[in-house]
Amino acid sequence: MKLSRRGVIQAAAALGAVQVLGCASSPKAGPGPGSAAGDGDSAPSKPLNLLILGGTRFLGPALVQVAQARGHTLTLFNRGKSNPGLFPDVEKLQGDRDPNKGEGLKALAGRKWDAVIDTSGYVPRIVKASAELLAPNVGQYVFISSVSVYKEMTKKNLSESDAVGTIADETTEEVGEESYGPLKALCEKAAEAALPGRTLNIRPGLIVGPDDGSDRFTYWPLRVAKGGEVLAPGDGEDPVQVIDARDLAAFIIRNVERRTAGIFNVTGPVEPMKMKGMLETLREATGSDARFTWVDSAFLEQQKVTAFGDMPAWVPRTGPESGIGAVSIARATQAGLVTRPLADTVRDTLTWFHALPADRQEKLRAGLSAEREKEVLAAWHQAKGTAKAG
Repeated sequence: MKLSRRGVIQAAAALGAVQVLGCASSPKAGPGPGSAAGDGDSAPSKPLNLLILGGTRFLGPALVQVAQARGHTLTLFNRGKSNPGLFPDVEKLQGDRDPNKGEGLKALAGRKWDAVIDTSGYVPRIVKASAELLAPNVGQYVFISSVSVYKEMTKKNLSESDAVGTIADETTEEVGEESYGPLKALCEKAAEAALPGRTLNIRPGLIVGPDDGSDRFTYWPLRVAKGGEVLAPGDGEDPVQVIDARDLAAFIIRNVERRTAGIFNVTGPVEPMKMKGMLETLREATGSDARFTWVDSAFLEQQKVTAFGDMPAWVPRTGPESGIGAVSIARATQAGLVTRPLADTVRDTLTWFHALPADRQEKLRAGLSAEREKEVLAAWHQAKGTAKAG
């Protein structure tokens, strides 16, 4: 069953955050690991002056909040079009990632920062431009990539040393289903070439939590909280990986403080999770009466119900991209990755979502509609000759 990644790519581009799916050497970590999820670890040795390329959507604000809480000074560089009122106490520079558009990167010229975090790079030419401009004046370049870079997506426990995907035309700037991962890999390479030994490439999986405007995970807490018979994909044994944006941000900022370099897969939870466990956690966290009817992947494919699109976060463990749900995060955990309980993410996500305007709440951007779910469940029960939910 092939994933529906078009929505994934569009959501990533729209949010200025990365989504599912080597260019640098092995990671060089600084002092011992600290807590990546809480504030109980020691304070940084000194406040840092940090630049974020982007910074106003989803992961960007999470980075700002973590950095500020740890005493760092922030500068945001973007076009000033998305959430311009955010962080009135933070310096904002306006321009364009593309040096050929408007004022381009001129606002960054001659300025110095301890590190830059690139949350909005999708095209190698664009990343190369910012990395080369900033190289003489920053100590570290952090590029937010994606686990979509890997070539062999059926492999389990994909590690940072596994081969990345390639593309015949490396100059293309069309970000699509086939080019997204290879272009991200080339962006990593461009950053490392400009700042050899000073680049931290972060490869997240599915980023979730409050402020995720794509609803790529939010669908599940909302649907489970509603209760009743829930269409659950597969047999419950497929591995699932998600990372709360706040935990990802904490990991990044701590490793900026340590001047860590190299490549890291960063997803979660730290303890392996399967689809059944995820949905049962959601049911417990929401206190609902949800009943899960597990529908196998072959039937869902017949019904044109897509993995990772209609069924967000779910990847069949026997499909052509099955490895995306079981990426190795051993290197990240050794570098201090800590993930909060999924129930906390669920509760915070629901609180955030229910505070949105009513018209926004009525228009989920991922998952099956209630009508379509009922149709598929009815077809499943008819095919199985049963009206009993599991």
